[in-house]
Amino acid sequence: MLYDVGMVVKLASFTGAGMCIGLGAIGAALGEGYTAGLANEALSNKPEKAGDIMKNMLVGQAIAESAAIFALVIAILLLFLEIPSVSYLKASALIGAGICMGLGAIGSGIGSGLPGGEACLGLARQPAVSNKLMTNMLIGSAVCQTPAIFSMVVSLMLVFMDFSNQPLTPTWAALIGAGISTGFAAIGSGYGGGLAAGASCESIARNPETFGAVTTTMLVGQAVSQTPSIFGLLVSFILMFKAFPESASLGPAMALMGAGISMGFGGIGPGIGNGLTAQGAVKWVARNVEASGELMRTMLVGQAVSQSTAIYAMVVSLVLVFVI
Repeated sequence: MLYDVGMVVKLASFTGAGMCIGLGAIGAALGEGYTAGLANEALSNKPEKAGDIMKNMLVGQAIAESAAIFALVIAILLLFLEIPSVSYLKASALIGAGICMGLGAIGSGIGSGLPGGEACLGLARQPAVSNKLMTNMLIGSAVCQTPAIFSMVVSLMLVFMDFSNQPLTPTWAALIGAGISTGFAAIGSGYGGGLAAGASCESIARNPETFGAVTTTMLVGQAVSQTPSIFGLLVSFILMFKAFPESASLGPAMALMGAGISMGFGGIGPGIGNGLTAQGAVKWVARNVEASGELMRTMLVGQAVSQSTAIYAMVVSLVLVFVI
């Protein structure tokens, strides 16, 4: 059965919408469940603080939910937006948009739930520092949403940009690769940032006097954890904006999709690894604040080494784009 180009674009938009919210719901649900689980543990230890713990839980869950809301927005656009210029390239772009936002919401949703849960536990242990815990949780959770925002930016560009002046092959593969690159890379960075933020809330509850040092270490650790998703964003931009010569061969198309796969998958481990390093540093700053400078230096060196694998993936992606 033959389909005209308009029908193909519709099929792509519906498929992209399903992948977008289907994948995007995973992370937020897990993050919110983690927050609620630790809130119940906190309540059992301090039932007289039920109101404050409930409020903290709901705020934490609301931030974790935002990643799924981003996915919902993109899914609704894919379902109901009237595409002004339909083409087979636009169909590829819409599939890429759904993949990008769906995957990009997973890590941020889970990561944002980690500080929410630890803040609830901390509130039960240290009710007097509830404001510091709430502030730290909000900052840490907000940073965890950055990779999801990167994914939403790429998805919106894929939805609204006009690619009709580009050749079908190999550009169709570049557009799907762009969605894969940022979408997968965002998973590691979102979750890694949450590891650092969760340890920060735990540390402030343990030693409230170290709030400044703990928060600073958390933010630096989270910043480094975000870099794999930035690499993924960079590769996506190259794949979307670079003009590729027309080719009847599948080789160039597979090279461009391979570039997205390389950077997307290559960003997952470094993002989580950087978060684990930051988690350890943040946790021990509260126990030995005098060693915070040395802990920071060790954290940065350890993260730099972990980051090297993301750089390898980016180098291979750039070779696939510009050399192959």
